[in-house]
Amino acid sequence: MRQMRPGDWLVYYSPRTDMTNGKPLQSFTAIGQVADERVYEFRMSDSFVPFRRDINYYPCREVKIADLLERLSFTQGSRYWGQRFRYGHFEISEEDFLLISSSMLCDMEALHGIRS
Repeated sequence: MRQMRPGDWLVYYSPRTDMTNGKPLQSFTAIGQVADERVYEFRMSDSFVPFRRDINYYPCREVKIADLLERLSFTQGSRYWGQRFRYGHFEISEEDFLLISSSMLCDMEALHGIRS
């Protein structure tokens, strides 16, 4: 989290509809840009206090990862592609980001800003 800078993009992958007991979702569900330098703790429960960053989110549609598996470099040809997501935050290539974001973003102006 501390390595990210304002303006960096973040894409959320949601394996389930709820963190513990949710139904399988396996979709990219949110996209946004890091708003500032601040990293802070956020208490979600007495036993779970993760670090957070403020993100400026963009309107988007959910995109099933199954539709992109063979086109993303970090999943292509991997039978165990889901393992990568178990460790949380990781960097993806610009090409993978453009593929995901162009599928997700509803606001074509936001997409244009990515490419310039």
